[in-house]
Amino acid sequence: MVVITAQMVKELRQIIGAGVLDCKEALKLHDGDMEKAVAHLREKGAAAAAKRATREAREGFIGSYVHAGSKVAGLVEVNCETDFVARTDEFQTLAHDLAMQVVAGKPLYLVGADVPADILEREKAEYRAEMQNSGKPDEVIERIVEGKLKKYHEENCLFEQPFIKDTSITVRELVQQQNALLGENIIVRRFVRFEVGG
Repeated sequence: MVVITAQMVKELRQIIGAGVLDCKEALKLHDGDMEKAVAHLREKGAAAAAKRATREAREGFIGSYVHAGSKVAGLVEVNCETDFVARTDEFQTLAHDLAMQVVAGKPLYLVGADVPADILEREKAEYRAEMQNSGKPDEVIERIVEGKLKKYHEENCLFEQPFIKDTSITVRELVQQQNALLGENIIVRRFVRFEVGG
């Protein structure tokens, strides 16, 4: 039986952002295994977020970030259920971090479903053309095309991008973590990126 220390709980909280009791419980459940505790809390957070997803989110905050030199900036509208949560430091930090992500990541779409079908078909056609004379079987080519399409989503969809402050999670996972931490349905409504001369 592993003794769960305050330091272990603190470390887990820094990774996942969950409450003290939830972290302690997850560590106990998995005999102090940090990776299993993180996976457990992420699953728990995703399940709770799914339950909250039907609740209306009409309050919120517009996060902004202007890069040094004032040549590039991002704005992101993030919504939640109550004005109380919208005014918390955690929520406003999330909005600011997402605006910074927009500046750094240059996403074109919020989620994969927002990518127009004609653009996806064009991308697929290009990938297939690249592989045309490779001599690989069709099913292998299709797997490669799907892999390249996944990479396209990771580069161009905000929610699929690795989070710039912690590349071990995606922006989607970051929002889910905050959803679990703040206990409200959090929705990233829209974003815009400005670049001088762009």
